Amino acid sequence: MPPRIAPVLAVACAILGGIIAEALSSPLRAEPMSEAKIQETNLHRMIEDARLRQMIGQMVLVGFVGSDPDAEGYRRVVRQAEDGTITGVIYLGRNIGSLKGVRQLNEGLQRVAAAPLLIAVDQEGGRIQRLTSAVGFKETPSEAAVAKTMTPDAANLVYLDLASGLSNLGFNLNLAPVVDVNLNAANPIIGKLGRSFSADPYKVEAYSRAFVQAHRAKGVLTALKHFPGHGSSNKDTHKGMADVTGTWSTEELLPYEALIGSGDVDMIMSAHVINDRLSGSSNVPSSLSRATLTGLLRKALHFSGVIISDDMQMQGITDRLSFEDSVRQAVLAGNDILIFANDKHPDPSIPEKIADLLSEEAREDPEMLERIRESYGNVMRLKRKLAPAVAKETITVRER
Repeated sequence: MPPRIAPVLAVACAILGGIIAEALSSPLRAEPMSEAKIQETNLHRMIEDARLRQMIGQMVLVGFVGSDPDAEGYRRVVRQAEDGTITGVIYLGRNIGSLKGVRQLNEGLQRVAAAPLLIAVDQEGGRIQRLTSAVGFKETPSEAAVAKTMTPDAANLVYLDLASGLSNLGFNLNLAPVVDVNLNAANPIIGKLGRSFSADPYKVEAYSRAFVQAHRAKGVLTALKHFPGHGSSNKDTHKGMADVTGTWSTEELLPYEALIGSGDVDMIMSAHVINDRLSGSSNVPSSLSRATLTGLLRKALHFSGVIISDDMQMQGITDRLSFEDSVRQAVLAGNDILIFANDKHPDPSIPEKIADLLSEEAREDPEMLERIRESYGNVMRLKRKLAPAVAKETITVRER
């Protein structure tokens, strides 16, 4: 229970108990709604709203500005972690001044967090790694280089070293590996950057499994990306719409199917690519498509873990939809966690905005309320892998 919510609930419950006792000791009245009943109803609403906002908080992962404990951006996420209005944070290069400083920031966040916090970083290797040799972190080769020069067993040793380094700094989530099949070597955001293990889906599967299992051995979660496949794209969703309807192949699903089947998946990241063949609708990003996430990933591929969105502030989303519409559609599509990296246009109030939006939606729409409950359960079950005792004692998961 978040520290600032617990006292409110304690007082509310005490008042509520008094009202109920008074009502039970009084003679029955014919009035349709007594003052005591009105107060009781209002208190119930307060309690339920607090619980709902707590669940919504576990669906929001944000970036922040600053690399030291005194930075306002860091102090803001500390308060949000303490209040339970965020599920975690994501580090960008701007947050990394030194390894000692990073460890200090992470320890500070976990120390006050209302529930075990997801502390994430994109540490794929090669061109995409936030922690670099410039601050004393041992760098990792790109996925393409690893697959070309090593066996999966050798790769596992490299990734054990990587995961150990992350764990020592307090990170518990690496937003990797990339399991995109390299169908277009000229792809500006995947192929050209060496972010794919191979054009062979079976090699992608083997090396991705080595990556995941190495991280699990060190207590670090992973997120396969970018579902349902970004490897055949001609454009970068960071900069606008990327339509893979005409280039995507079913073989891009093979690594996901195999890794889900073997239990080697913690999270799957949804991509902002357009794939009308899967969405069943025109120009709907996969990350906002129920057919793609709920229909294909959940039902057809039988994935029951956490679905996490790619950054919701990428232009593939913001050029098309308002903040409110994108959040609403992302949740209803099946995403359990939404990433707001706060990169180009930081907005530290996003967790509060999302809580306001989704709590209001949930009061009006039973489907939204059910999605929030479902996501909360998925996220908390995942967090129990990180700290079983803490997670169970701090927040009770609504089991279904």
